[in-house]
Amino acid sequence: MNRILPILLIVLTVVLVAAATIGSGRLVRATTPQGAAEQLFARVRNRDFKGAYSYVAPASNVDLTAFTRDLTGKDGSLRTYSSLAEINTRVMNQSENEALVRANLEWSTAVGAFYDTRDLKVIRDDGEWRVLWPVEKLPNLPPQVIAVNYLRWDIVRRGAEDDWGAQNAEAPRVRIISMNAIAKDGGTIVLGEIVNEDTVPGFVSVNATLLGQNGAALGEESSFDKISHVLLPKEVSPFRIDFPKVKLAAIKSVRMQPTALLVPASADPVMGVLHQRLDKVRGHNVLEGELMSESGQTVNIPHVLATFYDDSGRVIWVSDAYLDRALLPQLPVPFAVPLRDDLASKVHSYRVSVNQYTMDRTL
Repeated sequence: MNRILPILLIVLTVVLVAAATIGSGRLVRATTPQGAAEQLFARVRNRDFKGAYSYVAPASNVDLTAFTRDLTGKDGSLRTYSSLAEINTRVMNQSENEALVRANLEWSTAVGAFYDTRDLKVIRDDGEWRVLWPVEKLPNLPPQVIAVNYLRWDIVRRGAEDDWGAQNAEAPRVRIISMNAIAKDGGTIVLGEIVNEDTVPGFVSVNATLLGQNGAALGEESSFDKISHVLLPKEVSPFRIDFPKVKLAAIKSVRMQPTALLVPASADPVMGVLHQRLDKVRGHNVLEGELMSESGQTVNIPHVLATFYDDSGRVIWVSDAYLDRALLPQLPVPFAVPLRDDLASKVHSYRVSVNQYTMDRTL
């Protein structure tokens, strides 16, 4: 009896787990357009791509492999390091046999939340609603030779037995060329630009300390990813430092601390920024354009930084956006960087710079 009871408990546990698995995997019939979209993305969130594909209309002409790749990413893109966290859907319009459903998606990624909005056409198919899934087909470029002619800086360090090379090299000279503190949602944002004045590349960062009326520190933060960290000689980068809990009125002064470290770097891949324009998307102001890797390298994770200036040339906003698709050589990819709606009328000019992470190198 002592042996039978544990065996029965193990068998019962296995049966319950199997029943739960079968229950969670059972497909729910989509009786509404919104239900079809919600069921599809619910399966994607659970990484059940085969189940999600069951809600795709055959008229989409997309197979399971292409559908899965579209959602999980490829080429080492940001999407390959993400998972679907939140889903919000609503029907924009509907007729008897088709509807338009807007899906607002929040993805958890290695660099924070990534927001994606998809307008999906949903059709009635054999008594059920299914999603017409659009998969972008990239053109196949012909083989070609791209000349490599870019600047590169390496660091030679002194070895254990050698008496040559560089050791304890002086850090690159960097300078903050503009700084502006503004109020935002009850907090303070410090933004501006920094330049590498040296003839060698540097890894730069900017720290800011807010000082109160009595000289005490109210907060200390760094630019984190709102900056181009690797600056080539004479290159300029924007920076933005957020203090969400410190009111601007409480600040007497700001102490800025730029830092730089000598690093190896190169000017490749050459990034092209095409067709830049200010526009409105779903009622909000954005800076749109296209990025293209103009060399033969794939850029796995592109990061766009936008600096906005008023008519006096002062920096009034710095915004950024990651692309969840890799940049393949010579193939443009669209980007959109948000612009605060309350500042749109004050923008006189803007500048776009691009950070990139490439898997075959560390910088």
